[in-house]
Amino acid sequence: MAKSTARFKDSEAEFRRLCGEIDARRFSPVYLLMGEEPYFIDVLCEKLAGGILNEAERAFNQITLYGRDTDGGTVASYCRQIPMMGGYEVIIVKEAQHLPKPELLATYTANPLPTTILVICYKEKSADRRQQLYKSCAANGTVFESVRPRDYEIKDWLGGFVRSKGLEIDPSCVELLVNHLGCDISRTSNELSKLLVSLPEERRRITASDIETYIGISKEFNNFELCRAVAVKDVKRAMTIADHLSRNPKEYPLLLTIMALFGTFREIFIVNYLRWRERFKRVPFPTDAELLGHLRSSNMYALRDLKQYSAAWNNRKVFEILGLLREYDGKSKGIDTGGKSDGELLRELLLKIFM
Repeated sequence: MAKSTARFKDSEAEFRRLCGEIDARRFSPVYLLMGEEPYFIDVLCEKLAGGILNEAERAFNQITLYGRDTDGGTVASYCRQIPMMGGYEVIIVKEAQHLPKPELLATYTANPLPTTILVICYKEKSADRRQQLYKSCAANGTVFESVRPRDYEIKDWLGGFVRSKGLEIDPSCVELLVNHLGCDISRTSNELSKLLVSLPEERRRITASDIETYIGISKEFNNFELCRAVAVKDVKRAMTIADHLSRNPKEYPLLLTIMALFGTFREIFIVNYLRWRERFKRVPFPTDAELLGHLRSSNMYALRDLKQYSAAWNNRKVFEILGLLREYDGKSKGIDTGGKSDGELLRELLLKIFM
């Protein structure tokens, strides 16, 4: 299967466009919603499920099927039904990646009825672009590919999500959430939604205290504070935080902690390389705005601290640490752990970083 070249920012822009079209009741006869990031697929599916027909019409003209429990021919048969009342018949196929005989459904999507809206939710991966189902959906309907964000993209999305709710969020809180929740948009959205419901009406800005109160992420013991302690070489505080994280493995999985540390040392490496280039190549050190571009970040708040503590690290040592983090990334997934727990692996990793 040809590798997708879609990018997260393209997915996000297309998602907003499709939401606008659905709100304006401009529907396609076929929607193929596919990709590794479930959040956009779920939101679009919910908007279509609740926005095409009214409640009375849905009882007669809306059917939800699951890929494991049906097949392409059965879905096509439902799609060819005439609406009993109202303007549309709506057929939603969830978990379509497990759908047997998709080629039989392709015979319908090649010539869809104008009175039927078919929504195919193909999650966890993208449909094979070589198959007739994909080709006919692309030719006669709408194909949306949902791409997972990179670590440097999730922060901008999170800030935009909060602003879309009419609120602001402290930059340090964005770092706190990303280091705790990773690049999982669905989980991040759920946690923020719970916070927004609980936040007092008069509050227009989310703070670290709100996150600790309503989401349960400690202001003192979290991946963000661990990265800061490691960056300033505060061994005692780093080990104290690591001990807390180790006692809460479900809240702080080792993989996310390693990803957070990798992001920190990646930024240190970039800043130090740019300093080396200035010193030996006579290339001017970038402005803050240019530096944010090199770092693929929009967080001006953390830039001053980054420039300060990166000077304490030699890039040869940083390069070794990045290699260590790749090694422990494998260990966090169960590769060559030597029977050690995640807490033991984290403490071992930190001691090697500080040595």
